[in-house]
Amino acid sequence: MSGDVRLQPGDVLFREGDEPTTAFILDEGQVEIRATQRGQEVVLALLGPGAIIGEMAVIDAAPRTATAVALTPCRLIALDRAQIAERIAGSDPVIRALLQGTLQRYRSALAALQGSPARQAAVEVPDEVAGVGKMRLESQLRAALDDGGLDVRYQPLLDVASGRIAGFEALVRWTHPERGPISPAEFVALAEETSLIVPVGEYVFDTACAAARDFIDAAGRPLFVAVNVSARQLREPGLLERVIARVDAAGLPRGSIKIEITESQAMDPVLMQGFIALCHGHGVKVALDDFGTGYSHLTQMHLLPFDTLKIDQGFVRNMLADRRSMAIVETIVAMAKALEASIVVEGIESEAELAVLKRLRCDYAQGWLVGKPQTRQELLLHAEVLFT
Repeated sequence: MSGDVRLQPGDVLFREGDEPTTAFILDEGQVEIRATQRGQEVVLALLGPGAIIGEMAVIDAAPRTATAVALTPCRLIALDRAQIAERIAGSDPVIRALLQGTLQRYRSALAALQGSPARQAAVEVPDEVAGVGKMRLESQLRAALDDGGLDVRYQPLLDVASGRIAGFEALVRWTHPERGPISPAEFVALAEETSLIVPVGEYVFDTACAAARDFIDAAGRPLFVAVNVSARQLREPGLLERVIARVDAAGLPRGSIKIEITESQAMDPVLMQGFIALCHGHGVKVALDDFGTGYSHLTQMHLLPFDTLKIDQGFVRNMLADRRSMAIVETIVAMAKALEASIVVEGIESEAELAVLKRLRCDYAQGWLVGKPQTRQELLLHAEVLFT
C-alpha cells in the first residue's frame, strides 16, 4: 500500500492480528483505535489530523494488536516499512534503545489487558545493545566525574630552538573499574553528545591551573598548559570568564593557560572570531589543533587570528620517506609563519624528525621523543631533569 488512502465512515484501515506492512499519517478525518480485551471490544484512542497510525507494529515487526476504523471521511498518507526502517536506522542508537524499551512495555501492558501472556523480548539487536551500552557508560562517566575517577595527563612540548620544555598539553583520561582504560575518543565524544562535556571541561581546567602553578614553581620560569575545548563548551556562556577566574585564583600569568580548538569546531567563523577576540582581550592565546586533517577552509584563515597552528602527526609519519609529504609540511610551516602564528608539530618520535623541525625553524615539537603523557606527580618527581 502506498500513496494516499481514502476511507469512508466504518471502513477498516487494518485489523487486530494483521501483518504490519505500512504505517499511516492521518491528514484528514478521525480514526478510532479498538482492541479486544477479555472478550470485550475497547476503544484505546481517538486520533485526529497529524496522528501517526500503526507505526508500532511496523517498527517491531509484530502482528497488529488493535483495529483502526474510520469514524469520518479520512485521507491518510501511507508510510512504507522500508521508509520507517531507514529513518530509525539513521537515528542515534540511544534513541533506538529507548524506543525498543517503550515498545516492549507497551506490548506487555496491552497483553496484560487482553489477558494474553506478555511477549518477552531481549535486547539483541546490535544497535540497541550499543545504545544501552552508551547510556550505561554515560552514567558511569558521570559517577567517575563526581568521585574523582577522571585523571589528567600532561604531554610535554619542546621548544625546538632552546631544547627546553616550554609547556604541556592537558589530556583527560578515564580508567574504568571494569573495562580498564577507556579511549578518550570514546568517552569524550560521549560527553560531547550531552551537557556532560561542560563539567568534564571545568574539571580539566581546574586541574590544569593547579598543575601549571606547580610546573612553573618547579621550573622557576614561565611555562604553559594547553587545554582542549569542545564546540559545546565554546557555546556555553561565560566559559572564558570562568577560565580567567581560575587562572587569577591560582596566581598565574594569563599566558599560562592556552586554549586549543580543533579544526572541525573552528568552522563557525562568526563564533570563532568573537571567541578569539575575547581571549586576546584577556591575554589568552588560542591554538588551532589537528590542522590539515580535512576540515580546513583556507578562505577563512585570514578571519581567524589563531596564535598557534598544530600540524597533525599524520603529516609527520611519512615526511622523511615521501617527498610530497615533506612538501606539505614545509608549505604549512611557511603559511603559519606568514600568518605570524607559532607552530607545534605533533607525533615527533625520532631525532631525524626533530632535525627537520629545526631546519624549518618550527617553534614546538610534541611526541614520544619529547615525552609521553604523564601525571602531574610523575612529572614533578623528575622536575630537576625535565625543566633543565
